[in-house]
Amino acid sequence: MKKVERESLIKSFLLFFISQAILLSVLFFIDYKKELQAFDDSIFSKMRICSLNLKCDEFQIDFVPMNEDKLYRLHKDNTALSSYFSIPNSTKNSLKIYLLKDKYNQKIDELKSDILLNFFVVIVFALLLSFAFALYALYPLKNALRLTEEFIKDILHDFNTPLSTLRLNSAMLEDEIGENSKVKRIQNSVQNILNLQSNLRSYLHSHSSQKEEFDLKTLLEDRVSMLEKNFHDLEFIVKVKELKLSTNRDAFTRVIDNLLTNAAKYNKKDGKVILKIENNILYIEDTGKGIKNPSKVFERFYKEQERGIGIGLHIVKKLCEELDVKIGVKSIVNEGTSFFLNLKNLI
Repeated sequence: MKKVERESLIKSFLLFFISQAILLSVLFFIDYKKELQAFDDSIFSKMRICSLNLKCDEFQIDFVPMNEDKLYRLHKDNTALSSYFSIPNSTKNSLKIYLLKDKYNQKIDELKSDILLNFFVVIVFALLLSFAFALYALYPLKNALRLTEEFIKDILHDFNTPLSTLRLNSAMLEDEIGENSKVKRIQNSVQNILNLQSNLRSYLHSHSSQKEEFDLKTLLEDRVSMLEKNFHDLEFIVKVKELKLSTNRDAFTRVIDNLLTNAAKYNKKDGKVILKIENNILYIEDTGKGIKNPSKVFERFYKEQERGIGIGLHIVKKLCEELDVKIGVKSIVNEGTSFFLNLKNLI
C-alpha cells in the first residue's frame, strides 16, 4: 500500500471512528443517567412498600421528628439515601427508611460496570465498522491511482521509440554538419525528457519497504565521478565520512542525482559544488545563480530558468517524503544555493 493510500485509510478510519465514538459516548451517558434515575425510582418504590409492611431487609429504619417538607421524597446526602413517611395516628414523628451510601455506591458501580461493558462491545463493533468503511472509501482512490500509474507507465514506454529516433538522428546530424547550437539544444531537450522519464519511473515504484544498507560516502563519490565528466570547469568537493544508511538505494540515488545535476547546471563558471554532512544532515551547496523564490522551488512546474520543465524538484520532494527524509533549501541570488537532507531516519 502506497503512502498516500495509507494516509487516506488512516484519516478516513479516524474520522468515521471518532465521530461514532463521540456519538456513542453521548448516547451511553444519556442512557446511564436514565438508568440511574430508574434505579433511584426503584429504590424509592421499595422504600414505600417497606413503609407499609416494615419488611426492609436491605434498608435501615429509624424514627425521627416530623418534617412534612421531607415526606414521600427520596433524599441523597454524603451518608445515605433516605425517605420519610408519615406514621398513622402520629404527628410528632415520622418513619425514616434509608440505604447507606456504601451499599448504594456498590450497586451504582455494578450498574456502571454493565454499561461500560456494553459500551466497550459497541465501541469494538464501531471500530471494525469504521475500518471496513475506510477500506470501502479507499477503493475508488486506489483504483484511480492504479489506472493513473498504468497510464503513465504506458506513456513512458511509448516514449522510448521517438526518443531513440531523436537521439540517433541528432547524433547523425551532428556527424554530418559538425557541432551546432541548434543540434545541441535538441540533444539537451532529449536528455531532459530522459531524465524526466527516469524520475517518473522512480516515483511510480513503492520504496518504503524496499530497503538496503549502503555507505553514503561511496554513493556520493560514485555519483560525483560520473557528473565530473560533463562539467570539467567545476570543482566538486566531498566532505563526507563513511556513514551507513538503510533505505531504498535507487530512490535515494535519484534524489542525489537531481540535486547534484541542478547544482552543476545552474552554477557559475569555475564554480564549486560542495557536499558535506553535519549532525546527520547532508548539505549540497553550490556557488551558482541562486534561487529568487526558494519557498516555491518544490512546486510542480515552477522554474526560474528556461532549461527544464519544472517538475524534477517536485518529484524529488515526493521521493523524500516517501523515504521519510526532510528536505529544505536556502539560497541567495548570485551567491549560491544549499539543499539539505535530514538523514536521521535512515541511520
